[in-house]
Amino acid sequence: MSKIRFQHTYNNITSLENLLEAWKEFVQGKRARKDVQEFERDLMTNIIALHSELAAKTYSHSAYQHFKIADPKPRDIHKASVKDRLLHHALHRKLSPFFAKIFISDSHSCQDGKGTHRALRRLRKFIGIVSENNTRTVWVLKCDIKKFFANIDHAILLDIFAQYVPDQDILNLMSVIVRSFHSSVTGVGLPLGNLTSQLLVNIYMNEFDQFMKYRLKAKYYLRYADDFAVLSTDKAHLEIILPVMQEFLGIKLKLAMHPNKISIQTVASGVDFLGWVHFPDHQVLRTTTKKRIFRNLKVKEWKEETVQSYLGLLGHGNAWKLKQDIFTEAPKHALEVEGASVT
Repeated sequence: MSKIRFQHTYNNITSLENLLEAWKEFVQGKRARKDVQEFERDLMTNIIALHSELAAKTYSHSAYQHFKIADPKPRDIHKASVKDRLLHHALHRKLSPFFAKIFISDSHSCQDGKGTHRALRRLRKFIGIVSENNTRTVWVLKCDIKKFFANIDHAILLDIFAQYVPDQDILNLMSVIVRSFHSSVTGVGLPLGNLTSQLLVNIYMNEFDQFMKYRLKAKYYLRYADDFAVLSTDKAHLEIILPVMQEFLGIKLKLAMHPNKISIQTVASGVDFLGWVHFPDHQVLRTTTKKRIFRNLKVKEWKEETVQSYLGLLGHGNAWKLKQDIFTEAPKHALEVEGASVT
């Protein structure tokens, strides 16, 4: 089956118009940052300079600034310069709508309208369908990828990308960005901090998604970043397809499942997925998630948008007590939003 092709050209992506629109998106919520302020001081000069480099095909990616975060486990973040991040946005705003049409419906993470909330709703819907309204036992195969971003193979990624994007200049530019970073092995790894990385890992894993849906016929499969689950009433079937899945990941994508995070268990026993433990008719928040929520709220000084985001998340399960605790501890200003209540 022939693949649909990306229609925008290199000139569309690197035009002054697209760079200016990308800047408007990029700068939202970042104007207080020192590096952004420095770039904005001579904004048009800097954007025209970037445009000129791109037009002359002389653009090169700058070095990354490295720092560590706890999210909740330690992660290495590599931050690109403002100029490079602006280009990442310019690419993303053209590429993302195209690839959104190619991804399966149940691929989530870093896509408009397809965050954790939707993934959780889809899992609940799958549980209801497969259990035939709690009349059948549902087994869930749950896995994740070992060191996901650090093990993305550049050559494989760029080959997949080239199957959809015919413009050689775009391919060359994406190659510059992809190869601007590597983990412990040259030619392998993407930086967590890049907007392009978030799109590229979904393009990479789309190969696995398509394999799951159309080769293995896994009707009740969903993925959020490197976490994925398959639901079935047949445990033996899940045991059979597991090594086939591992083989595809290893041979086609040079990825491995985390050996300690592979499980096949019933929903009745409680399935831990995306911070919630799921049961046939309800779900409860994972204990470590509860602790992280309060830690983050305090670190971010109970900002209104953070409080409201967590209250929205807690609406997905049985978390009345935790919502009540937030309402008790949060400053009044953080709760003064229409509809905020403990329910």
